[in-house]
Amino acid sequence: MARTPSKAQQPELVVITGLSGSGKGTVLKCLEDMGYYAVDNLPVELILTFAELTADSPNISRAAVVVDIREREGLQKFPAIYRKLRRSIPTRLLFLDADDQTLVRRFSETRRPHPLGTGRSILRSIRAEREQLQPIRQLADYTLDTSKFNVHELREVVRELFAGDNARAGMMIYVTSFGYRHGIPPESDLVFDVRFLPNPNYIPEFRPLSGRHPRVAAFIRKHAETQEFLRRVSDLLLYLIPQYVREGKSYLTIAFGCTGGHHRSVMIADEVRRILARAGYKVKVTHRDLNKPA
Repeated sequence: MARTPSKAQQPELVVITGLSGSGKGTVLKCLEDMGYYAVDNLPVELILTFAELTADSPNISRAAVVVDIREREGLQKFPAIYRKLRRSIPTRLLFLDADDQTLVRRFSETRRPHPLGTGRSILRSIRAEREQLQPIRQLADYTLDTSKFNVHELREVVRELFAGDNARAGMMIYVTSFGYRHGIPPESDLVFDVRFLPNPNYIPEFRPLSGRHPRVAAFIRKHAETQEFLRRVSDLLLYLIPQYVREGKSYLTIAFGCTGGHHRSVMIADEVRRILARAGYKVKVTHRDLNKPA
């Protein structure tokens, strides 16, 4: 009698799709390194057959496949095929995206043509591709914007998503400080303006220091409005984050802004990072404008 596979051995298929230049190859390679059987650019018509082989194979418990705009007209069949696929094998669909400016820059750096051809500009090709992929995007279990990630950060997010049940339930949280005079970080999911807090920049001895300096941090922290803000924003985030996790969001960027990005936003970002870390979340903090001129 055949032994029933354990939960860890249950077959699983990950379908990777999204915009050209968004990092699909990097994600596929990462999953391959994690033990997934990886196939790039599998014709849509063969996906169901591939899924059956995966489910029946004693040597393959997890597989990953890339399906994208290279399929041309065949891509229109994918939504119907994907619905059948989910009935035959546990499947997750990961859609990779990035903003137009980032995609144009990546194509420029690699000097590779867009899959839709060279008869139009890269930007027009990207926008045409985005429109064609919209029906597939709506099916995605996870949508990952890779605009702000380098290769190493993208691989880290993928490992967090697919390393196991505990990782799937988690989320990578990025907390950043910034200065409004330098613009709001475009990758921000949540933005908080802390310019209402007392400004250390008006105190000569604090002006050359940053919000990471103990005396500056203590000055900001001692005010009642700072304590009230930290309490309220912490309560809000600790309520919101589990909701985002439940919806399948794999990462969250929380931005705090002050005028120059040197004092108040820096101190608040560091404090919120500590609060979220104590609550058990994986948190990284960055200070985008800390080294820019005040």
